Formats: sequence, structure tokens, C-alpha cells
Amino acid sequence: MPEIQHLPSGTDKHIISARLKQDGALILDDVINPEFIKALRAETDPYMDATQNGADDFTGRLTTRTGGLLMRSEKCRSLIGHPKILAACDVFLSPFCERFQLHLTQIIRIRPGQPAQQIHRDRWAWGKHLAHVEPQFNAIWAITDFTNKNGATQVVPGSTAWPDDQKIRADQITQAEMKAGSVLIYSGSVFHGGGENRSDEDRIGINITYALGWLRQEENQYLACPPELAKTLPPELQQLAGYAMGQYALGYYTPPGFPGEHPEVVPPEYALGHSVSQSMMGTSAEPDALKET
Repeated sequence: MPEIQHLPSGTDKHIISARLKQDGALILDDVINPEFIKALRAETDPYMDATQNGADDFTGRLTTRTGGLLMRSEKCRSLIGHPKILAACDVFLSPFCERFQLHLTQIIRIRPGQPAQQIHRDRWAWGKHLAHVEPQFNAIWAITDFTNKNGATQVVPGSTAWPDDQKIRADQITQAEMKAGSVLIYSGSVFHGGGENRSDEDRIGINITYALGWLRQEENQYLACPPELAKTLPPELQQLAGYAMGQYALGYYTPPGFPGEHPEVVPPEYALGHSVSQSMMGTSAEPDALKET
């Protein structure tokens, strides 16, 4: 049976990216401590406990999925903006985009009795149209221990280049067993799925995913974090949420109002009260993407 490599929390971002390209998944051990987890749960457990089970087999009829974490939890914001994760994400996704963005935030609680989830690829969120690029960098933070018995995530290491209709055998699947405070990092192209919970305890993980800046987000951050709330965030989190140009001429808008009240073309930051150049169409000094059109 294949194994997922465990790496220390201080592993270099280039090593993380290279391992992810090769295997499609890895685990960083002991990234956050028990005190952090305790404080995080104090912020998020009320939302998790108010979340109903899934309505179909894929989301899990004994699984809860709680989103909107960017605005619901200060500790989750620390995970979303974790420097080590963002640095590795940048190395991994930069060949395919000018900027990456926050794709989704979700507390996934697998309850006792939940069967294993169907093996799938997360990039299928966009259908099966993105086999030619890697669209995602995913993280599942272990808030409880992940064990074989309580539903540790199933992963098929080395499967990133397999065809979408590949039949997965049981002997190709392993589980991301890890201690609370560790984080499973996996690509959008690796086959994986939630594990079966045969224990008498909940398995809780926080799924935070980043995607190419020119793709639509799975969790609509503009609705989960509208401008009046996004104004309260640090600039780096505003940009991750999508309040930034994806690249030159990608994501601008025309503000509503009376004639001459606002500049005609502005980037998303303008909605948060940032002053911008009237002619600003992006951050690229030279719009290389448009040279051949």
C-alpha cells in the first residue's frame, strides 16, 4: 500500500511543492499547538454544532460542513493566511496564474457511522475541463486526530496524472493518519475522499483551499464576505478573498452612481474604500497576456 510522506512543519516551500507535484499529497506535522486548537474550537464549535448533516451521499448524511470561516473566526483567519502554507501555495500554483485566491473554507465533521466518501478529484468542481493545468492547492487541518478508524482522509498517492475515468483499487488507497495540529496538503488532481468513521467519536478537520485567480471560487467569498465586512480584514486577506485583480484586465468593475461620481473602471479594492488610479486595470506594468490577442 502506498504511503503519504510526513514532513516537519519547517520544511522548505520548494520541497513541499516538489513533493506535491510528485505524490499529490503530503502531511506537515505539528504546525499548530493544542492551545490554538482549543481557542479555535471556542470560536467555531457553536457554528459547527448548528450545522445540519449533508443531504446526499457525497456530502455525507452523517457529515456536517460549516463554511464562511473567513468572517466567523479569528483563528481560522490565521490558518487561511498562514505564511508557510501561502508560500508553498504560491510556488505550486504560480506556473498557472498571476495571483491565487481563496477557494473555500469548511469545517468538515465526519460523525460515527459515516461511510467512506466516493473517491474523486477536487478539480472536478469545474467539471472535467482542467486536466491540462493544476487549479488547486488544498489543506485539511486536523482539529482532532485523524485515524484509520475515525475517518482519516483517503488518498491515492501518485494519481495526479491518471485519467479521470481511472478505476481505483483498494490497494492503491491509503489514509492520511495524523495528529491534531498537523495538516494534509493535497492537489486538486489527486484522487481522494473522506474516510469511513467506524469509531464512536467525531473526526473534525478544517478544509481551506486556494485556487487560480482566474477561476470561479467554490465558496462565493463576495457573498460570504461582502465589502462592508471585508473592509475590516487586513489587506492580504482582502486580496485572498478576491478583492484584487486576477491579472491585467481581469476583475475590474464600473461603480454604480451618478455621471462622474466615480472613476469609470476600477479594481475590486475600490469597493473597500482604497484609493486607486482612474486608469488602473490591474497590477501588471505590461499586459503581456494581451500581446497576442
